[in-house]
Amino acid sequence: MKAVKVLVGVGALALAGYAGTQYAGAQMMGMNHDQMHQMMHGPGGMGHDEATMPGLRGENATPEESAELAVMFAGFQTMTRTVENLPNGIRTVTKSSDPQVMEALVSHVSGMIGRVDAKDDPKIFIQSPTLDIFFERSEKLETTIDVTEEGIVVVQTSDDPELVAALHTHAAEVSDMAERGMQAVHEAMMKRMGG
Repeated sequence: MKAVKVLVGVGALALAGYAGTQYAGAQMMGMNHDQMHQMMHGPGGMGHDEATMPGLRGENATPEESAELAVMFAGFQTMTRTVENLPNGIRTVTKSSDPQVMEALVSHVSGMIGRVDAKDDPKIFIQSPTLDIFFERSEKLETTIDVTEEGIVVVQTSDDPELVAALHTHAAEVSDMAERGMQAVHEAMMKRMGG
């Protein structure tokens, strides 16, 4: 059975609930590599403007969820993050020195954990394909969340080796985004599309 325990406040699958490659969005929109590149960098393209980037929207996401993502990407430089890969999962700690970013982070994490538990994929356009298995097999995930002075602490474990591998992969993706922002998203998308 899945156990989700919110100890203080709300959650922290955080950015770990988000992760990003633009590959999934490009496929959903039926675009090839050249078309996606033009959309990103051509006249009127999205570029890396987090405030207006359509890629932060989703097929099943609320405007509030997209706005939280925009706040986090705009404030990625205020974030610190550590990841410990466990034999059966991960332990992550994410924090922002900016209260507004931290508030968005906590709200986003709690919302994403609830969505995973309910198998309710927001289908954010730049969402990492790594997340798919979490929505498909959420009953095999055990999540403990705590909000402390250290930051948002999340421990996720599973007896499913494929889920454990996905947890490790996704934690690394999120760490890259926390360190480099939308540049990490763009590079991951280009890599997945063979560019």
